[in-house]
Amino acid sequence: MSLVLIAGLGDVGGAVLRDLRAAGVPVRGMLHRPNPDFDAAGAELVVGDLTRPETVAAALDGVDTMLFTMPVSPDHLLAAAVVASVVSDRGGLRALVDISQMTVSQMTPTSVGESDQQRLHYLAERVFDWAGLPAVHLRPTAFLDNPLYTTLARASIRARGTLELPFGAGHTSPIAVTDVARVAATVLRDPAPHVGHVYELTGPHSVDMHEAAAEYSLALGREVSYVDVPLDRWVREVLPKAGLPPHTEQHVATMARLHRENRYDRLTHDVEKVTGTPAMSIESYVTARRDFFLG
Repeated sequence: MSLVLIAGLGDVGGAVLRDLRAAGVPVRGMLHRPNPDFDAAGAELVVGDLTRPETVAAALDGVDTMLFTMPVSPDHLLAAAVVASVVSDRGGLRALVDISQMTVSQMTPTSVGESDQQRLHYLAERVFDWAGLPAVHLRPTAFLDNPLYTTLARASIRARGTLELPFGAGHTSPIAVTDVARVAATVLRDPAPHVGHVYELTGPHSVDMHEAAAEYSLALGREVSYVDVPLDRWVREVLPKAGLPPHTEQHVATMARLHRENRYDRLTHDVEKVTGTPAMSIESYVTARRDFFLG
């Protein structure tokens, strides 16, 4: 059976690794630094840096398919260019599955309203395509695992029974990391039908934040209401409490603004199309994490 390289073992990469190992697929996972606490699930682990071509080349030895995924990072485009150059020189890869972002679907070469991170994803996709790689681009919308819906939401729900975000009347269709991972694992197991495709990944419904708060209420068994917070005040007073690096904070602040501008009112059924199972709802996601939200 062909060897799969998971280049980046963050939330998505780790979940893909576990899915593939559960299916008996040989997997090599690349860690940026040694982590004895990482659940390898029987996979081979190597330490490497996606911005260093020699470690990328070593990790690719004997590999047939590859997942490219990184946490939010100013090095995203550099890593994509390094991977593209190494893979192009090496040849022989059946598929490179790229975890991108839904916002790319709405961008142009000259658009300026997106975050620095979203621009890096846009350019990284172009690099993979220009290099002629057998790419499959997965474009998830906002993650339910994002601080917007988890740590920041938990604080206001516990304190005041409210979901306090600056989204106005904007609609959104957030998706769970596990659903994105299911799509990636499905493609990696049998990539041929998917090469050259772009899959836009959303949750099962596009809802406004009052409807989202109602799903939190059902999941938690307590009333949760939506409070629209002025965007500038939220960016100034609330977002810094998440303790994010500057590049990530700028990205999340931009996501909040784009939500308010209704740029996240997107809905597809690509998760079910690829995997045969629909994406998880907000209610289902929160229900599985009641203890996290309620303590």
